[in-house]
Amino acid sequence: MARIMFAYQRLKNEYEKLRKSTENADLFKFISRALDDISHDHRCGIQLQRNIIPKEYVRKYGIDNLWKYDLPNAWRLMYSVGGDRIEVMAIILEWCDHKSYERRFGYKAR
Repeated sequence: MARIMFAYQRLKNEYEKLRKSTENADLFKFISRALDDISHDHRCGIQLQRNIIPKEYVRKYGIDNLWKYDLPNAWRLMYSVGGDRIEVMAIILEWCDHKSYERRFGYKAR
């Protein structure tokens, strides 16, 4: 089991806003399912190689590992795993659509 944490309060607030939004109900459902899956098995996503972790993530969050959980409709949820021998934490960094994901990782021209 992993404890789910958001990298910063604003992201948690955005998640809570999705809960109240009728137009984003599907995205909220997708993210909620992902959080549940990650909490039960923090390795359920795809671990990305260190050399492709965006420098922005390393600078902003100080991470050395990055995981991607593919959501429906080409959305992605990015998280990092940390903790100690007693507790594993999955830190949610962001969720983004496919276009934003490609830009962040340099797969398409900016």
